[in-house]
Amino acid sequence: MGKIVAVCISEKKGMRKKNVGAGELVPDFGLAGDAHGGPWHRQVSLLALESIEKMRQLGLEVGPGDFAENLTTEGIDLLSLPVGTKLRLGPQAVAEVTQIGKECHTRCAIYYQAGDCVMPKEGIFVKILTGGPIKVGDQVEVLQDG
Repeated sequence: MGKIVAVCISEKKGMRKKNVGAGELVPDFGLAGDAHGGPWHRQVSLLALESIEKMRQLGLEVGPGDFAENLTTEGIDLLSLPVGTKLRLGPQAVAEVTQIGKECHTRCAIYYQAGDCVMPKEGIFVKILTGGPIKVGDQVEVLQDG
């Protein structure tokens, strides 16, 4: 079981996101108020704080939201979760892993600002099956492997 250390949104895609501390996960949309929300398979992105730490060790001054992830997690191996895995996010929201990593066709603002991006290799994407509130400190629990 892991926990959420940041809940981040942005008004535009491809930009660093800002930690707003709490939010609402909306079924078949994603995180309310975020540019990536919508009826598609990459509604919410998750990235481990451990992945961000790798970039810090390379000398980059980065933190939660800097890689455009919605939820920064700690204590859960996101990359070990196969597509189809169901996760409980916070007290009631349920999400399904739909994609692990992504192909970066163009270098986004994050790449140019940070010099590299861990999101394509170490981020995962989920769709929201059951909505609910989410906040920093909430648990991330694996309900079922894919």
